[in-house]
Amino acid sequence: MPIQGSCHCGKIAYTLDAEPTEAMECNCSICRRKGYLLTFSTPDKFTLKTLRDDITVYTFNKHVIRHQFCKVCGCAPFGEGTGPDGKEMVAVNLRCAEGVDLSKLKIHHFDGASM
Repeated sequence: MPIQGSCHCGKIAYTLDAEPTEAMECNCSICRRKGYLLTFSTPDKFTLKTLRDDITVYTFNKHVIRHQFCKVCGCAPFGEGTGPDGKEMVAVNLRCAEGVDLSKLKIHHFDGASM
């Protein structure tokens, strides 16, 4: 079943054609500060429902992930980039998704701070 998500003000909205059962919680400098809880997918399952003009992009370190955030409210509902396998991926912040019971997800802790 697809999930819907958005930033706080609604300027950025998406649909993900997947039903996440797992998520990653990373302790790298940006994930820790933003409080991300991420699920990963392929770009063909992700549909941005709003204009990219309302998105600002931030990259750092190896510049393989484009962290997308709203120009208005600052929420970061998703990111795009290249996964460890070299393939394009979308990282969806489940804290910005509607109707996902985060307590039922299997959470994988990733030590991004040590990379």
